[in-house]
Amino acid sequence: MAKVAFLGLGVMGGPMAGHLAAAGHAVTVYNRTAAKAGSWAARHGGATAPTAREAALGASAVLACVGDDDDLRGVCLGVDGAFAGMDPGALFVDHTTVSARVTRELAEEAAARGLGYVDAPVSGGQRGAETGQLSIMCGGAPEDYARAEPVLAAYAKVCRRLGEVGAGQLAKMANQIAIAGLVQALSEALAFAERAGLDGRALVEVIGQGAAGSWQMANRHATMLDGHFDHGFAVDWMRKDLRICLEEGRSLGARLPVTALVDQFYADVQAMGGGRWDTSSLVARLR
Repeated sequence: MAKVAFLGLGVMGGPMAGHLAAAGHAVTVYNRTAAKAGSWAARHGGATAPTAREAALGASAVLACVGDDDDLRGVCLGVDGAFAGMDPGALFVDHTTVSARVTRELAEEAAARGLGYVDAPVSGGQRGAETGQLSIMCGGAPEDYARAEPVLAAYAKVCRRLGEVGAGQLAKMANQIAIAGLVQALSEALAFAERAGLDGRALVEVIGQGAAGSWQMANRHATMLDGHFDHGFAVDWMRKDLRICLEEGRSLGARLPVTALVDQFYADVQAMGGGRWDTSSLVARLR
């Protein structure tokens, strides 16, 4: 087992770090809110550090799951950043959903310091993090990925290298593009069924077994029908992800008309006070 550090203990990072500890790794955690790090250590038996640099000292792998591009830069760079504490040859693995641009920027800085770098965004949401059943999309050199994979196995349902640094983030963008259109279509189907006087649960029991079936339909239809959205992946974070997708789409010359439209539908949900609601709350704007 390895000595590792984990930076960021939110609804995703906290459970992921817990799986590493349960797998036998020696885990030191850092969180911007120190009290959350202390609570995590009390529950899982790991150690805490007051800065990302101190968490990274002596670790063979440092993993992060924070908020956005600037949050990631903040935990990596500067005198208190993780890179300052990592030994040459150590590996940095980023689970944050960020732009491919900042990923390549930080990978170049890591390489200059003799560090490995793997971008490894995840899909599966809070439930997947808690159950250790995440889909992990990775970019990086083959030798760096080979070192990361046994560590990531602690919370992976599937883990694949999809190319060089940045490929993991591009794959996560494709993932979010697919989810955005799917959730809007499911929202329209359920709202239509309600207007038509159909029993939504009975409907899903039937159509969920056919070509219309999806993870979202199976796991979110009941709460969508009940109007309960205080769980799962927040609309605010989805809009952040879709912003990244749309920016990269413009850079690549890839047309994303449905994604752009659904992003505006999520803006409607935010205006309804639903910024922290689950992404399935798109149905609320149709009622």
